[in-house]
Amino acid sequence: MSSIALIGGTGAVGRAIADVLREQGRSYRPIGRSDALLQNVFRNDSLAELRTWNADAASATSTLGGVESAVYLVGIPYDRFELHPKLMKAALDGAIAAGVKRMLLVGTVYPYGSPRTRTVDETHPREPQAFNAKMRKEQEDLLLAAHGHGIETVVLRFPDLYGPRMEKSYLTAQFANAPQGKRSMLIGPIDVRHEWAFIPDCARVAVRVLDEPRAYGTFWNYAGPGEITQRQFSDKIYAECGQKPKYFVVNKGLLRLFGIFNPEMRNLAEMNYLMSDPVVLNDDRLRGLLGSLPKTSYDEGIRLTLQRAPR
Repeated sequence: MSSIALIGGTGAVGRAIADVLREQGRSYRPIGRSDALLQNVFRNDSLAELRTWNADAASATSTLGGVESAVYLVGIPYDRFELHPKLMKAALDGAIAAGVKRMLLVGTVYPYGSPRTRTVDETHPREPQAFNAKMRKEQEDLLLAAHGHGIETVVLRFPDLYGPRMEKSYLTAQFANAPQGKRSMLIGPIDVRHEWAFIPDCARVAVRVLDEPRAYGTFWNYAGPGEITQRQFSDKIYAECGQKPKYFVVNKGLLRLFGIFNPEMRNLAEMNYLMSDPVVLNDDRLRGLLGSLPKTSYDEGIRLTLQRAPR
């Protein structure tokens, strides 16, 4: 019987967590809505016990039976973020009914809103300004409110992510186009400080938090290896491929224009304040809990990501 469930585990972070569990010889239960996708990703892993759910509490109860801990990783299209709190409630209700003892939410910086300080620690107010950010905060609130009511809960926040198997990121186009020397679209502004975290590092931290009894009942930040601009990061990707950088930058005005016809672009325009004034996380508190944290350098992370990228 699998002791750890990965709810929505077919994405890049879920697959990276599965890699860590596999290295440790631990069985796990990937849960998703598509059996075909689950089979495609996990069918060759004897430690994986595949289950599908219908994104409601009853099916969550059924699929989580016998599980001790769950990691919540459900992804939602950018123009359907109103589903985040609804699906979280369904998963929570199902987990409590099934007797799951612990649940970790892989969170984002969205609930913080615009940063008031140069780096943001867990004491920073949560003041989301855009609809999508408010839905992420509501999702967090549901999870944390459930703590101590039949389940222990924790939120682990990551900055923007990159790494192997990442299909949707501000850097996806660069990793796809740089090997061929093709031009990539960047969402501006691209010369302000930012940070990214390498997905395999995030996965290792998530498993450590999941296993740490002192972590529950609150939220934690995990930061990247340092500040870097989007232009500098993208230049590194092209340089690793031996190519000259080629970009065109889409600013907030263009996003709004595209958003007339594309709801996803409209939501990107509303969230653009996090590109103009990004949240750079402080993870001193997490380091105090866990000790040293993995921090793959940008150069090494880019090299490893390109090794795994389809050509």
